[in-house]
Amino acid sequence: MNMVTISREKCIGCGLCVKDCPAGKLKLEDKKAVYTPSCILCGHCVAVCPKGAVSIPEYDMASVEEYEPGRFSLDPEQFLRAVKFRRSVRNYKDIPVEHEKLERILEAGRYTPTAKNRQACRFIVLQKELTEFKKLLWEEIPQLAEKMKAEMPHYAMLFKFMYRNWKKDPADDALFFNAPACLFIASEDPLDGGLAAANIENMAVAEGAGVLYSGYLKRIISASPALLEWLGTDNIPLTCCMLLGYPAVTYKRTAPRKPADIHWR
Repeated sequence: MNMVTISREKCIGCGLCVKDCPAGKLKLEDKKAVYTPSCILCGHCVAVCPKGAVSIPEYDMASVEEYEPGRFSLDPEQFLRAVKFRRSVRNYKDIPVEHEKLERILEAGRYTPTAKNRQACRFIVLQKELTEFKKLLWEEIPQLAEKMKAEMPHYAMLFKFMYRNWKKDPADDALFFNAPACLFIASEDPLDGGLAAANIENMAVAEGAGVLYSGYLKRIISASPALLEWLGTDNIPLTCCMLLGYPAVTYKRTAPRKPADIHWR
């Protein structure tokens, strides 16, 4: 059963956790906070308590960080500049991404908020086994293209063209761009996976890497039971396919954009 533990010795009865609880599962009794099952374990009570009186035993409480003024603030201008400088990377160095960096990049996805705090995103990272997966995927394309002919003729023709080029020259990596790693996100709620992907990309850039969201890969894999089984999605819908690695190109400036379609009301 979902459980939040509140230390009566540490609790000062300030009521901050009661006011901040999204699910309304906390109350004050005898000037002490009390948990009323069952909640979504979002952790707001842990984060807001000024005395550290709240814990969620089924989570790793050792990973909870204390707030330090100034340490966790983001400079608005620097953040916007980073967003403007992001590029979709289609040219990667032949260098694997270090495992410890991948772990930190995935942490950004793990800490992304999810609907009802389900935390149900599955992250599948391919680097060591990427070559094996790429071979299987290319071999799946001819039959998938045939299936797509009736409803999606444009994609059928495109994938057949890519496959012919790959058969002639396996170095013609029109789907993977020689990226050393791939990340797949599966989630029942596509918004959960999309939000996690955005944070993961920002963290990847902070680690000196770059990414490319691949709609082509998502379409191919989603249509192939064999590829989904190989990845181990367990029937969870595939939300995002992302190539990941160190960029082999340096961008000197931001790219222009058309004016935003904003309606001020």
